[in-house]
Amino acid sequence: MTGVFRMGNEIAETKMRLADPAALGVFGLAMATLVASSNKLGLTEGTGGLLPWVFFLGGFAQLFACFGEYKRDNIFAATAFGAFGLFWLTVGMVWYLPKLGLAADAGQLGFAFLGYLIFCIYMSYGAAAINKAFLAIFLLVDLLLLMLVLNVFFGVPGYMAGIAEILVSAVSFYTAAAVLFKGMAGFEVLPLGKPILKLRKFEL
Repeated sequence: MTGVFRMGNEIAETKMRLADPAALGVFGLAMATLVASSNKLGLTEGTGGLLPWVFFLGGFAQLFACFGEYKRDNIFAATAFGAFGLFWLTVGMVWYLPKLGLAADAGQLGFAFLGYLIFCIYMSYGAAAINKAFLAIFLLVDLLLLMLVLNVFFGVPGYMAGIAEILVSAVSFYTAAAVLFKGMAGFEVLPLGKPILKLRKFEL
């Protein structure tokens, strides 16, 4: 982002550096999946204690990161954080609606998981052009969504999705720390891993 300031008869152009909001967004993912996994693994019961974390960390934190990434002209990160922020808000609503007497058909949620699995598969390709840490997150989210689809439609035990969520959370905590320290230091303190693909930029 640039700003133009008039100094007498001269015009000085300055560049304003925007902080990388990805650390917040990835931390939100780490927290949401960690708390949600406790339910799937049978360590906690009910969804009442999950909803605040799902709404605020899974939903709003990633939406804040989405808006920040759009300002930085980072369409991949903005799309990823926006899509998953809305995902967590929607899942939270699905969990909450039965309390209002509005029961949901589990199959509908299964089709939503399937749609997000398709989305994440092609986003994994994009992540491969960023770094290995983000690629690992997306591949594990692919696994998580696959387990959720299989749970809804074929009765695969829910703890399988819980294990995938724990893995997503662990890698996300690391990635959030790596992005944070990189932004503070100006260089990689914790390695993110070089991209394994290179996407050619072109005009449509």
